[in-house]
Amino acid sequence: MNKLSSVVCVGGGPAGLYFGLLMKKQQPDCRVTVVERNRPFDTFGWGVVLSDQTLGNLRVADSESAKLIGEAFNHWDDIEVFFKGRSVRSGGHGFCGIGRKHLLNILQERCMALGVDLVFETDVSDEHAIAAKYNADLVIASDGLNSRIRTRYENVFQPDIDQRQCRFVWLGTHKTFDAFTFAFEQTEHGWFQAHAYKFDGNTSTFIVETPEEVWKAHGIDQMSQEEGIAFCQKLFGKYLDGHDLISNAKHLRGSAIWIRFPRVICKTWVHHEDIQGKRTPIVLMGDAAHTAHFSIGSGTKLALEDAIDLANEFATGEDTDTVLQAYEARRSVEVLKIQNAARNSTEWFENVDRYTGMEIEQFAYSLLTRSQRISHENLRLRDAKWLEGYESWFAKGPAVPPMFTPYTVRGLTLKNRIVVSPMAQYSAKEGVPGDYHLVHLGARALGGAAMVMVEMTSPVPEGRITPGCPGLYTDEQEAAFKRIVDFVHAQSDAAIGIQLGHSGPKGSTQLGWEEIDEPLAQGNWPLVAASAVPYGEQNQTPAAISLQDMETLKQAFVDSTRRAAAAGFDWLELHCAHGYLLASFISPLTNHRTDAYGGSLENRCRYPLEVFAAMRAAWPQDKPMSVRISAHDWAPGGTEPDDAIEIARLFKAAGCDMIDVSSGQTTRDAKPVYGRMYQTPFADRIRNETGIATIAVGAISEADHANSIIAAGRADLCAVARPHLADPAWTLHEAAKLQSRAVNWPKPYLSGRDQLYREIARQQAMQASQAVVADAAPHEGG
Repeated sequence: MNKLSSVVCVGGGPAGLYFGLLMKKQQPDCRVTVVERNRPFDTFGWGVVLSDQTLGNLRVADSESAKLIGEAFNHWDDIEVFFKGRSVRSGGHGFCGIGRKHLLNILQERCMALGVDLVFETDVSDEHAIAAKYNADLVIASDGLNSRIRTRYENVFQPDIDQRQCRFVWLGTHKTFDAFTFAFEQTEHGWFQAHAYKFDGNTSTFIVETPEEVWKAHGIDQMSQEEGIAFCQKLFGKYLDGHDLISNAKHLRGSAIWIRFPRVICKTWVHHEDIQGKRTPIVLMGDAAHTAHFSIGSGTKLALEDAIDLANEFATGEDTDTVLQAYEARRSVEVLKIQNAARNSTEWFENVDRYTGMEIEQFAYSLLTRSQRISHENLRLRDAKWLEGYESWFAKGPAVPPMFTPYTVRGLTLKNRIVVSPMAQYSAKEGVPGDYHLVHLGARALGGAAMVMVEMTSPVPEGRITPGCPGLYTDEQEAAFKRIVDFVHAQSDAAIGIQLGHSGPKGSTQLGWEEIDEPLAQGNWPLVAASAVPYGEQNQTPAAISLQDMETLKQAFVDSTRRAAAAGFDWLELHCAHGYLLASFISPLTNHRTDAYGGSLENRCRYPLEVFAAMRAAWPQDKPMSVRISAHDWAPGGTEPDDAIEIARLFKAAGCDMIDVSSGQTTRDAKPVYGRMYQTPFADRIRNETGIATIAVGAISEADHANSIIAAGRADLCAVARPHLADPAWTLHEAAKLQSRAVNWPKPYLSGRDQLYREIARQQAMQASQAVVADAAPHEGG
């Protein structure tokens, strides 16, 4: 074991206290000191929330304090949502509430019982002095959200502090709620929401939140503390049953009790200082290192789990540097997962107005799944009866998983909500799709998806990405595509669509299995783009396309559109994303034009809109058209989500039926923030702010993801790429998994052949499951 002689925790919140008691328990001979600026047993705030899972972690780490905390908790399973005069209640959520003061009291008493030195009413302005006083081997900076230590070494820790958009006030009330309660009230200036939960026998936390502009419009910023509380009490009076709202922050004046939540992310958590000739590590923990919005209730959880993790690392016996590196590496990843979920949750509450057109059933579902951590099947585990009722409401009939509900747009009805996303295959010869494409697309059409999409296909030879990419500018190409379309229509009930696009500055590159995005070794063709901006230093610099060539290319798009109609395609998509030619007009990173097609966003969209309008006029009116856009360039100065809203509105006005929402790939300098369903929030925002239907795409790899997206109204269709590439029958296999979990739905939602294939897949899944059980059985109890 790595022996420490002295540890100092600066800050006596949950992180400092819990790490102190865990280290003292682990190394009784180590002197552990927790220094706190407030008085003994003094704290501000009301209740805190922990999940059942976190409480389980506490039991493993220190059963004695966990027992006391567990006995003090008020436990509830239900969440109740009040909206537009109605309420929805679901169960099985497993929360625990405890007063913050009571929690700290338990930890303080446990520290004292173990021999931790608690030093109160000491404001640490110099961590060097306090470390020197106690001859510390380790300093834990657990000094909270406004950490002085973090600020002092901000050049090392590099904190990124984002002040969020809503104002909130943390109040209490003696009205006791029997469920975690979300209440939404509309005023003449906008929406307010309350988050309320009981944390002891006669007291509840009552947080009121609203966008800053709504808060200011009501003049709350000019009110006294008492006036602001009275405003909230009147607005939410029907939920309080005559009880008052109470503040325990009387030391703050006026509207200072209303704050904006600061999201804190630090690049590094460990710093070393020379203190009295000793290299002493200073380590961030809890809110000093990170914050997660209160709407997912994880601030205290993260602090306690930081303490558990670091204490466990010291128990390995490794040297201190190795311990601290492992702590930072693991916890920073775990915290990032929570912060990503918290970001989604925060943005949901910041934009409640986006969802207020929904009925309460979908509004509540959207709220429950807002972080994207709680999924459709997770809700089934929590409250199967409630979810089945929601599925029935969504399907307008017998309950069916949302991804298997049909969807109609113009004259086309898709049998379900799954689309095989267009994926470059690099297998065409002179732009002509062959037997490979017949098998590739045909197999996926038989795999249960509602529609298969052909990869980006160019209207001109020089618009291909690579020599292996398809085109639609010759009779031979048209005939080859018709062969594929006819097969799909004859042998399946899937629809088939084609995506037309021009590679622009990203053309004349090698096949995907060679050096992707790199220029050809020989035989490169000239490139054009909105401006003479190369995709990367190693790529060709394209010529800025002339007005005359723009007209010629527009006509080529129209000609390809007519060929697509003649080939029998059901759906047409225009590619305006990922830095290709039309996207190069839209992004300010690639459009430096000074004519009518450059400058403002409206001007930058002008040419893509002209192309779209000309194609729409040539495409049959009873068939849908979509447009793929990059909702975020993920690079400074590029397209942002706010721009995507306006782009979607412009295409909607031009007659677009659906926006296929992707992001990135405009520049090699892009730095996307990846994660499961990471692009879905863009589709959600576009759909619910502009009223145009959307396709979600990107890291959607399970039926659970698709069901959650569709059920919550974040998108209308889900485009699944890599999973369908690996498994042509992905949709049927996911259906089989759902059925194997005893999820049943009416047979009309699957065609005869789909039912046959699903039954085969279901039997395979059951056999595999039985094999696993049989293999595991001898080891039970071992």
